[in-house]
Amino acid sequence: MFKNTHLPQSTPQKQAEKTRKEGFTLVEILIVIAIIATLATVAIGNLGGIFSGQQEKTASLFINQTAKLVFTSYKLDVGSYPTTEQGLKALIQAPSGKESKWKGPYIDAMPEDPWGNPYQYRFPGTRNINKSSGYDIWSLGQDGVESADDIGNWN
Repeated sequence: MFKNTHLPQSTPQKQAEKTRKEGFTLVEILIVIAIIATLATVAIGNLGGIFSGQQEKTASLFINQTAKLVFTSYKLDVGSYPTTEQGLKALIQAPSGKESKWKGPYIDAMPEDPWGNPYQYRFPGTRNINKSSGYDIWSLGQDGVESADDIGNWN
């Protein structure tokens, strides 16, 4: 028989090199997955810090803008701010003795801060530097208790 000298002969070593060049090894894929998982863990861990600042801004915006408008409307209609005892409920339901002047509801539901706690209200206020409004309204903050992290219309 005759021998074909024109075709390159395939050796097992050359076949292994071709196979390796055609795809990724299992180890390479696992390394990439581990790197992606590590980066995702770091990113997710940092999201809490990003969103916590937004929660404080949201509470401050409600206190200094929305509540101010709602309480001003209430005072113009009724003649005074709700008492501490009447609280924020006076914005939803007419307080006893004020039914004839009350033109609410001024809000749809009892407001909650971004952490799911009810806003606190006091009239006359004791902490508001701007005594022209005369009331205190505040969020207890992330910890849910009265402390230094409270967000109110005095800061």
